[in-house]
Amino acid sequence: MADSPLRPIPPHVDIRRSKRRKRTVSAYRDGDRVVVLMPDRLSAAEEARWVETMLARLEKQRSRSRVSDEKLLARAHELACRHLPEVPEPASVRWVSNQNRRWGSCTPADRSIRLSTRLQSMPAWVVDYVLVHELSHLIEPAHNAAFWALVHRYPKAERAEGYLEGVSAASSLDLEDF
Repeated sequence: MADSPLRPIPPHVDIRRSKRRKRTVSAYRDGDRVVVLMPDRLSAAEEARWVETMLARLEKQRSRSRVSDEKLLARAHELACRHLPEVPEPASVRWVSNQNRRWGSCTPADRSIRLSTRLQSMPAWVVDYVLVHELSHLIEPAHNAAFWALVHRYPKAERAEGYLEGVSAASSLDLEDF
């Protein structure tokens, strides 16, 4: 069976080769562009196949996260109404794949909340805890006593904190603030 003809690399794709990268290929979106990181030693045919593979993965991720992001925003709204009625409405709540050392992050200035896609395989009550944690930052940006009092309005806060500490320890991650 003959190989299928190679398609040209689309103009919105930037290829970045590295001599230090030995085996892995990764890709991410940078605005309207896609950046594909790959080992320097790959042939042009391997490069083209990997670009196709990575574009398909990113598109699948994008289509999956559109629905999930809408559900995540709705869940954040529901949790805020239940546990933090004084919290301002978040402008956006979305899954991101570039948070490998944090479970979530919040930018109070623009009211955006991002949750690591690593949480998607965890129990819903753990995701809810991280949402409450990030929603609390919309009221109190610092990790001070007032902030933790808000977070602990969530009934399963201590249980979720223990769960996340266990996951972090098992994966040899540094325990950092959210």
